[in-house]
Amino acid sequence: MSRLATNPLVQLTLWRVREFTREGEALFWVFAFPILLAFALGLAFKSRGPEVVRIAVEQGSGAVELVEALSSGERIEAVLLEPQEAYSRLRTGRVALVVKPGEPVVLQYDSTRSEGNSARMVIGDALQEAAGRRDVLEIRDVRVTEPGARYIDFLIPGLLGLNIMGTGMWGVGFGIVKSRTHKLLKRFLASPMRKSDFMLAFMLARLAFLGVEVAAVLAFGYFVFGVPVRGSILAIAAIVLLGAMTFSGLGLLTASRSKTIEGISGLLNVVMVPMWICSGVFFAYSHFPDAVQPFIRALPLTALNDALRMVLLDGAPLLATAGFLGVLALWGVGSFGLALGIFRWH
Repeated sequence: MSRLATNPLVQLTLWRVREFTREGEALFWVFAFPILLAFALGLAFKSRGPEVVRIAVEQGSGAVELVEALSSGERIEAVLLEPQEAYSRLRTGRVALVVKPGEPVVLQYDSTRSEGNSARMVIGDALQEAAGRRDVLEIRDVRVTEPGARYIDFLIPGLLGLNIMGTGMWGVGFGIVKSRTHKLLKRFLASPMRKSDFMLAFMLARLAFLGVEVAAVLAFGYFVFGVPVRGSILAIAAIVLLGAMTFSGLGLLTASRSKTIEGISGLLNVVMVPMWICSGVFFAYSHFPDAVQPFIRALPLTALNDALRMVLLDGAPLLATAGFLGVLALWGVGSFGLALGIFRWH
């Protein structure tokens, strides 16, 4: 029998791969769920052209004429309502603005909502034109749609990072605690293997399906929504590999002392949910206050998402992402080293 076949690390890795392939639910969440999520969000936020501005006009003197004048534009949908109903729709977001006819015309809208501010500009221009205003400067619009600038282009790298984080941490952390609760770790303790072999096996088994997992999401985005892949495939592979190792290390760390399924579930959510929200998966993290930007950029998922977007969308070389890769490497090495020191078999 070859030394490779009897190597503890090889056998432990194969054990983890076989165990994973027998779990149908895990296969769904790793391969199918990211594609379904990308499809749903891609349809929900696909480019539709200029949005229709929905407004309400209060009943009163001159209201009918005002509705006819505003409705003549392609972008405005005006409805005549009683004052109480008009303000009810404004409060619940069913209209972006309420027009009260009179001298002067009163526009009521929520200035904290982007829809309200946009409606104020559109309706203001429409009222001025209806009153006879003429623009003194001729402006010509040239509308372009550039792949790489759409929401789906922003989303696909974020979903890749999210999936790498989720499967790395849940696959490793949940698997270790499951083995601990089933008393398997006590048996491994009596076998001729090192603790580092056992922990590395979980990380290496995670990589067995990584290529298919990433290729499925990228191919779906490319063929269904035309998401560009402008950078090197090797650069993407290097970033994905480092990201997977980093989050596998974090999964090891969270599972090092957890004794129950409920305990590891809570810990994983505590670690992952802030990155779900803050690391630029579904929207840009630049929306957060400047004071927290350094902390957000230090998160491993932020570094992974930024590196993926630079290569995928901008075509940047791998060297340009060195700062992000450094953040990932620090998290990966630090978490694995700490997990190795505090890990307990029971």
